[in-house]
Amino acid sequence: MIQKLSAATTLAGSIDLPGDKSISHRYAMLAAVAEGESVIRRFAASRDCHSTLGCLRALGVAVAEDGDAVTIQGRGLRGLQAPAQTLDAENSGTTIRLLSGILAGHGFECSITGDASLSNRPMGRIMEPLRLMGAHVESRERSLPPLRLRGGALNGIRYTLPVASAQVKSCVLLAGLYAQGATAVRETVPTRDHTEIALREFGGEVRADGEWLEVAPNPRLQGRRLAVPGDLSGAAFFLVAAAIVPGAALTLPGVGLNGRRRELLNYLRRAGMDLFVENETVEAGEARGDLYACYNADFLKKGLPAIKGAEVAALIDEIPVLAVLGSQTAGGVEISDAQELRVKESDRIAAVADNLRALGVEVEERQDGLRVAGGRRLRGADIETRKDHRIAMAFAVAGLVAEGETRIHDAECANVSFPGFWDALESIAR
Repeated sequence: MIQKLSAATTLAGSIDLPGDKSISHRYAMLAAVAEGESVIRRFAASRDCHSTLGCLRALGVAVAEDGDAVTIQGRGLRGLQAPAQTLDAENSGTTIRLLSGILAGHGFECSITGDASLSNRPMGRIMEPLRLMGAHVESRERSLPPLRLRGGALNGIRYTLPVASAQVKSCVLLAGLYAQGATAVRETVPTRDHTEIALREFGGEVRADGEWLEVAPNPRLQGRRLAVPGDLSGAAFFLVAAAIVPGAALTLPGVGLNGRRRELLNYLRRAGMDLFVENETVEAGEARGDLYACYNADFLKKGLPAIKGAEVAALIDEIPVLAVLGSQTAGGVEISDAQELRVKESDRIAAVADNLRALGVEVEERQDGLRVAGGRRLRGADIETRKDHRIAMAFAVAGLVAEGETRIHDAECANVSFPGFWDALESIAR
């Protein structure tokens, strides 16, 4: 599918964002190994989260869907059944990495794989700690999926993360639920803490001690009734759109405002954007509130703060659209220490550089990031998304201010995280 875009005169209105993808994955997995029924409202409509539900069904979990509500009949901590065939995580790195931690604690052998993109994403970073815990994990060469796991009796470990990754941290913590003795993970750069919050909500025990997180083994998790907040990563595209389209004014209600995720808001405010949070509350340990963003021409007369160091982990998903934003500020933006972007759904550093150049932007591509020149009027172009949802949506935002027509190829890949994205964008464009 090719999505065609022309420059917008302005943007106005309210966007109801889909449920947060990261939280939906975790609620579903923990509900599956809890006791009793869980009802999850505003469950993410994304294809990735439905990949998780598909894998859980294949493991013997009863899952019912009614609109955006998902009901899961928990099977208890060790109640999953051996699947009849290879589990398919499709395009979801969260599914394969987190679910592998749970599978490592079960006494059966199974395989889990994904689509062509996921099958080229490295899994060595979860294989190492799972093997240290006593699980048998095999893969193709270069630690690529499919993974074959034979779980059972695990031993608790103390493990320092070699990279800043919430997925690796979560995999180890989830495996720790099945271990003999406590399992602790040390992260020198804080990452998203949705797993820790969700574990506590379902009745698990997670203790923080400085840089260490320790999970107690053999919890008796209980089913819960929970509502997922709106996806802040999905909000990022509309916040940037409001910043660069003259006269724009947008409201985004009920957005998740987790402390480890709101660095995006802190960054945009630090850069000088007109961005406000209203009606903030906390439910099931997760903060949420309404966002209001509007255009301010003075904001674009400067450059964006450099994105580097510890800040990268907190902004990793938003970097593609922030690079687009940088191209529209007078001083551009510099991004470093972001080599993790090379092994996402696509090589996002290369994808961002190539597509910005197609739009007429001067870009210096580096191994760990980019230097994006600012102050350029964009010209419409063909955007090659590499079937990566965040590239598609980031350059849809660019198309709102480009001269002429912008054509987003393989635009349907936005469904991975934001089904209805194109309709939402059309609803606010004037």
